[in-house]
Amino acid sequence: MNQTTAPFRADSYPEHTIGRLMENPVAVFPGHLSVAEAVERVRELATKRLFTYCYIVDEAEILQGVVTMRDLLLHDREARLDAFMLRNPFVLRPEYPLMEAMRQTVNRHYPSYPVCDDRGMLLGIVRGSRIFEEQAVEISAQPGAMVGVEREERVNTPFLRSLKFRHPWLQFNLLTAFIAAGVVGLFEGTIDQIVVLAVFLPVLAGQSGNTGCQALAVSLRGLTLGELKPGRENQFLVKEAALGLANGALVGITAGLGMFFYATWQQTAVSPYVLSAIVFLSMVGSCFLSGVSGVMVPLTLKKFGADPATASSIFLTTATDVASMGFFLGIATLWLM
Repeated sequence: MNQTTAPFRADSYPEHTIGRLMENPVAVFPGHLSVAEAVERVRELATKRLFTYCYIVDEAEILQGVVTMRDLLLHDREARLDAFMLRNPFVLRPEYPLMEAMRQTVNRHYPSYPVCDDRGMLLGIVRGSRIFEEQAVEISAQPGAMVGVEREERVNTPFLRSLKFRHPWLQFNLLTAFIAAGVVGLFEGTIDQIVVLAVFLPVLAGQSGNTGCQALAVSLRGLTLGELKPGRENQFLVKEAALGLANGALVGITAGLGMFFYATWQQTAVSPYVLSAIVFLSMVGSCFLSGVSGVMVPLTLKKFGADPATASSIFLTTATDVASMGFFLGIATLWLM
């Protein structure tokens, strides 16, 4: 029985998969080996490379179990490895995307994980530290991906390459900004007659944008950690919609009071009470839609096979700006014009 499986090429597996992180296992033993024989082999192997577990395989190199160093030291020297090995150990597949592997290992924290094919053949191992490193890179890349910064870009990325990564998304963001500007343009007559409304447009856009970003952050975290499983999307959507309504009502009261005092100070022709009510209703409606958008944007991107984090903030900003300004100016037009 070979003490390591056949060599493999990590670059034969796609990027961002477990196969890319695999190493050849060191201590691979047959189950009939005695503790004394295994200890002798471990002593020899330990001078060449660090390892944590012994992997027990059959003649076809199908993984049968795992033996820890502690169990190896505590059992009788004549005991066979397959008599006390941990059967049916947790394994990873080489084709697993890193995000899937992270979801499966987030609560396990093992030093290393065996990697097997669908037949159970031991192909290699992947160290928990490598998965953690990739997880750190993945998490650090997520905020950038939300605004169109590619995951490959680093501090030392050349200027032209960074420009190539970022500029297309800025052009797309400009296009979406035109959509929001077009909504404001539809109500130009209302703004011309009631100028005080223009003062509160950034207030509505800012609050609805923050509400949407909160929902988006929780959504992306749930997708990353596997907490947002199929079938739970509707429940989560209802929760975020309710949070949007509640937060919108609470900040709407504060914003309405702000509009009341500002309109009173400016001595506007329109009743401060009416303007305050418009601000309140607009805040509730826009925060509600922002909470819904914060969930729907990443779920929709995932449904179409895209990374849920990719430029999600750009899509969300468009939705929240259109919702907040459309609600505010639309209600004002219907009520006052």
